[in-house]
Amino acid sequence: MLFHSTYGLRPAVREAADRLRAAGHEVQVPDLFEGRTFETVEEGMAHQDEIGRDELLKRAVLASAPYSDHGLVYAGFSFGGSIAQHLALADEKARGLLLLHGTADLADGVSVDELPVQLHIADPDPFEPHDWLTAWYLRMRRAGADVEVHSYPGAGHLFTDPGLDDYDAEAAEQAWTVALGFLDSL
Repeated sequence: MLFHSTYGLRPAVREAADRLRAAGHEVQVPDLFEGRTFETVEEGMAHQDEIGRDELLKRAVLASAPYSDHGLVYAGFSFGGSIAQHLALADEKARGLLLLHGTADLADGVSVDELPVQLHIADPDPFEPHDWLTAWYLRMRRAGADVEVHSYPGAGHLFTDPGLDDYDAEAAEQAWTVALGFLDSL
């Protein structure tokens, strides 16, 4: 289950899904924004605020529900990573969590049984500062997750999206190589 960023379901997300499919993975790509895409982070965040966090999570749960008996790997880009994290930590059948460019806070009392988690993040990242990432990592480990963090010095926030100024071809290729290895191990 692959969730888009705050920009919406852009071509880069569909291309990422195709890349995963070409590597032999079944991929669902829900459109939480119902067809809307945005040119700036600010526009996308304003749209998220209009919809509301609870409604976005509800849409994600409804999109995932038909596939959840299969033991999903949840994945997402930035905002989509935060959605993926919430769902994976609440799904006892989740097989893994792949986060590209984003994390989320953990609810108190969250517990998982060695859930494999891999994060790919720019360094530095304006949305995921070092102190946040350190605290996030420690909370995830305390919750029982088996966490790997891969950082990409000098890359922009959404460095895997070739349609954005953040794009870094070398970092993106390195991230996809590592991520595909992670998925194959699950």
